[in-house]
Amino acid sequence: MRRKLSENLKRIRERIQAACERRRRNPQDVRLVAVTKTVEIDVIRASVEVGLLDLGESRVQELVKRAGMLREHLSRRRVIEHEGVPPNPRWHMIGHLQRNKVRQLLPWVDLIHSLDSLRLAETISEEARRIDRTIPVLLEVNVSGEKSKFGIAVGAVPHLIEHVAGLKGLRIVGLMTMAPLEADPESTRPCFARLRDVFEDLRSERVVGPDFRELSMGMSNDFEVAVEEGATMVRIGTALFDGVAPAVPARSEED
Repeated sequence: MRRKLSENLKRIRERIQAACERRRRNPQDVRLVAVTKTVEIDVIRASVEVGLLDLGESRVQELVKRAGMLREHLSRRRVIEHEGVPPNPRWHMIGHLQRNKVRQLLPWVDLIHSLDSLRLAETISEEARRIDRTIPVLLEVNVSGEKSKFGIAVGAVPHLIEHVAGLKGLRIVGLMTMAPLEADPESTRPCFARLRDVFEDLRSERVVGPDFRELSMGMSNDFEVAVEEGATMVRIGTALFDGVAPAVPARSEED
């Protein structure tokens, strides 16, 4: 299992590097978030062992359960082995987040990719202050305009940022989008280019602060195009875990 994961990871990183070279970007500026929703905990443990320290889940209950199991596993290993144990991974909430799940999520999450309303921002703020944390968040933008996708409209982004900026307990660090699923990855380019334009406009007009530097876009079928268009995070599951037997049903929210 670990050998297959290492081979897949090597191929993906080579593809990211090639995409960066085409745009004269530094590959170190692109973070790979491993979408773990279709694999079981033993595969997630192996993923951490091969160096995947950014893990993404689309459901709160799965993220919390898996983060707890993995933290306990790594803590036990540190007691026994003392050295050579990987650090705890960073957990990304990449799916739609309901307000009634925020309290359960916040003690475990390192970055929320899917802030899409002021009411959700207010709930995150309240809960984050309660546990004395500041949570980094990305605004989810529905660039494609598909009704089946979550996210705010492009035109609403500055307005939401204006209202969220004053809330304590969260920090807006960038934008996220999901492109339409296309047979030809090149068809997704306008979607990614549009999000990058919005991102750059917000920065140039100083609507956002210096922490606003992340663009989460691109999945297994289109991540190279996303990297060419400026992605700083790509969310990859299918390509990464190809050949590693899934043990839980695939979900539709991501990848």
